Amino acid sequence: MVEQHIKIRRAPGTWVVRAGGAVLGETSGALELSEGDFPPVIYFPPEDLAMAFLELSETISVDPFKGSAKHFAIHTKSVVIADAAWSYDEPKEATEALRGYIAFYPTKAAVEQL
Repeated sequence: MVEQHIKIRRAPGTWVVRAGGAVLGETSGALELSEGDFPPVIYFPPEDLAMAFLELSETISVDPFKGSAKHFAIHTKSVVIADAAWSYDEPKEATEALRGYIAFYPTKAAVEQL
């Protein structure tokens, strides 16, 4: 099965995401997605994010293994960062654990382990 190149596990430790001079969230409940040779991606549970900073955009992307992803802009006092994060509301079976979790593009937000 092609989806076997995807692995999801609990990300050890505490993770923080920052953008535009603001801390958007901190969690010890993050998930780490590893996919083939790509760098791992950290997904945050929405309850550990300041969702007031995130605004749903019109952008939808489709991944053949993970499903359709909605995107979010980050709004801070100093900046609006378009399509900086994404989430799968209806993921494919191989990535069901990611349902509702939110990930951030590394070029648009800093995700770090504390």
